[in-house]
Amino acid sequence: MSDFEERLQKAISRGQKARDAEGEAAGQQKETVEDLRNLHSSLRISVSEHIEGCLKKLCDHFPGFEYSTVMNEDGWGARITRDDINLVAGNNRNLYSRLEMLVRPFSDTHILEVTTKGTIRNKEALNRSNFRFLKEAEVGDLVEIVDALVLEFAEKYSANG
Repeated sequence: MSDFEERLQKAISRGQKARDAEGEAAGQQKETVEDLRNLHSSLRISVSEHIEGCLKKLCDHFPGFEYSTVMNEDGWGARITRDDINLVAGNNRNLYSRLEMLVRPFSDTHILEVTTKGTIRNKEALNRSNFRFLKEAEVGDLVEIVDALVLEFAEKYSANG
């Protein structure tokens, strides 16, 4: 075998090894993304179930709120709404209150995001977005965030009720 042919074989071999290494790295990255997707799904289920439980309890304490589960392109969670009529000096005025908490869908940012929108008697009371990187997220921390937001809404609603 000539010197050139030997170097050619080595070059081809190096190229094949580089291609194989890239394939392995892409496979590992794909597995990692799939692992993150599975982690997000697991956290989403736990947090959205906790949201549902908290908002149902809130409905028990404030009669008149209607509960609904939310599953759409914006996320998974729950919403409570209430319409009241305020009769002041012969004027009818509708007063709308709601609290919506959602866990956003999986994204390339690899975070778990909980969005909260609250309105009390036609005035925005809460508009928050809390997130944790999936690799650092723990159910306990996320549950505490949900609890704090629901308690904040309950306090504000009862103060304005």
